[in-house]
Amino acid sequence: MSSPSSSSSFAFAEDARTVPGASATTDAARLEPGRTYRSTLPGSGEAYYRLVLDATSNAYVSATAVPDPDASVSAIEGIKVSVQDADGRSCSSETTTFGAARSPHPIAAGGAREVGGSRCQGAGTYYVVVERSGTTDFAPAQWELELTAVQEPGLARAGATEAPEDWDSATPAPPTDEPRGRRGGAGFATAAALGRGVWTDDIAPGQTLFYQVPVDWGQQVSATAELGTASGGSGYAGSALDFSLYNPVRAFVADRSVGYDGKQRAAALAPLPPVDHANRLSFSSRVDGMRFAGSYYLVVHLSSEVAEQFGDGPFGLMLRVGVKGDAQDGPAYAGESVPEGLFSVRGGGLGGGRGAVVGGAGQGDGGDEAMTAVAVGGIGAGSVILVGLGVWAAVARRRAGGAG
Repeated sequence: MSSPSSSSSFAFAEDARTVPGASATTDAARLEPGRTYRSTLPGSGEAYYRLVLDATSNAYVSATAVPDPDASVSAIEGIKVSVQDADGRSCSSETTTFGAARSPHPIAAGGAREVGGSRCQGAGTYYVVVERSGTTDFAPAQWELELTAVQEPGLARAGATEAPEDWDSATPAPPTDEPRGRRGGAGFATAAALGRGVWTDDIAPGQTLFYQVPVDWGQQVSATAELGTASGGSGYAGSALDFSLYNPVRAFVADRSVGYDGKQRAAALAPLPPVDHANRLSFSSRVDGMRFAGSYYLVVHLSSEVAEQFGDGPFGLMLRVGVKGDAQDGPAYAGESVPEGLFSVRGGGLGGGRGAVVGGAGQGDGGDEAMTAVAVGGIGAGSVILVGLGVWAAVARRRAGGAG
């Protein structure tokens, strides 16, 4: 693993290549699918990168912004990522903000070029545009970036024409197994692998922890994050604990944010559908995001505001992870993903994660007790996804704040 940034504890991928963020498309560095890159985002203006795509594969790109932990950020401030064709037409756009907690931490946004729509089709050169959003500072400092690009093959034969409608949407009962300790990673490359069960960790105010859970085709994942009681202090921190789930291409799926008054609090993700290729046809981001098998990321951030009320901690953290259902055969892809095995729980990935999954007996309810996790995911706070006439619908979300 490479050394963390000098201004942040975020762990960049060990094999990340350093590339400049160009101020114009003519100087844009090329991002190759299957690679991870390190760059910087200026305080104002855009950073351009280049993609060379074929006519039959879906391409996804993600940018993780890493601000200085001592920076001052607003609730509406964040990062915007767009994918555009050579004529400047938008293929997709996503904006992620720091949210109501206004706590500086790594946030990510992504974009896509998907085949089958009425624009951004065909082989050729496309551009990734990364920029700040909602900045109110007159002289904001630059942010460091981690960039990934991946490629998904098309189907060998026609697939479903609509998203599945019948799935168990009942709120799952959180696991009650005996807790086991598991230290979260400081970035996607060091995300700790988890299986079904109950896991404990410690988290400090301002810290972001990364975990990954392998979810196969046909399986449903569920998760709850619990923040333990404080040993002293008083008061209330709004949107103190942010708990997010992202899929193998670092696209947002769901999140939950809760406030903290020193008593234990739980943030449970809303029920999610089984992983299905046809989920991408849904207008709901919670369904649309569950379109791939592979490594799903659980990302936990504790607001720096907690330290003002309850001290520097660390505070106890418990994760209750469920993976329900037997693994099923995946779609008939016409080729391999880049990187190879990305959409398989036994496949490869961008970055490694740490170790094999340690699942309880009955992992997935079907008996898979240990699966090697793959790693391409993402994080964020409040996101807006706009995909031009493709299979990604326009999605707007703000994270659920307050004490809910």
